[in-house]
Amino acid sequence: MSKAFFITGTDTGVGKTWASVALMRFFSMQGQSVIGMKPVAAGCEWLDGQLKNEDALLMQQYASVELDYQEINPYAYKAPVSPHLAAVDNPVQIGGVLKAFGKIKNKADVTIVEGAGGWFAPLNHEQDIADLAIALQMPVIMVVAIRLGCINHARLTFQAIQAANVECAGWIAMCVDPNMQKQAENIATIKNKITVPLLGVLPYMDVMDFDRLAENIIREKLI
Repeated sequence: MSKAFFITGTDTGVGKTWASVALMRFFSMQGQSVIGMKPVAAGCEWLDGQLKNEDALLMQQYASVELDYQEINPYAYKAPVSPHLAAVDNPVQIGGVLKAFGKIKNKADVTIVEGAGGWFAPLNHEQDIADLAIALQMPVIMVVAIRLGCINHARLTFQAIQAANVECAGWIAMCVDPNMQKQAENIATIKNKITVPLLGVLPYMDVMDFDRLAENIIREKLI
């Protein structure tokens, strides 16, 4: 039976895509087929006659099953702003995302679905990422950027996920600041304050190596 995880973050720019691809490599290393989906992406560029997003292309590249770009990123917008502002003529419809996910969910053992921005980032003028996660009905993995303010951001986001009655499978510490003081102590504090497993501490890298990141996922916590 196939399974899926929804990846959210404590903010935009926290490393959700890096964590998502690391998870894809992790499951591939366990001998499972895996695909990635980024349903909504802003900040796209024209490539081969269509708007494409750098993060979605990474997920397409690291999938173990070949998918067309539109299957990975059905809502692609040019402007690098919040989706509800970027979508001038084609607003995000949660029903459209569910339909797109339904077409690919059984094509691999595992599907990693990456959200846009943080938990309450607007999708359209009425709904946000939280509404999408609720509709998809899959466990959430929270990515926490380990930097100044991360304890507060992690606890607030986790509290919001709990309030939505969505299962949280765990959280990933993404080390984005190589100069952060008391990094290990901050991670330990979050671990003590959040009641779901720490799935891995992904180190800062000048040059991204997703296989190395995948090696830091704790197998016993996720399989």
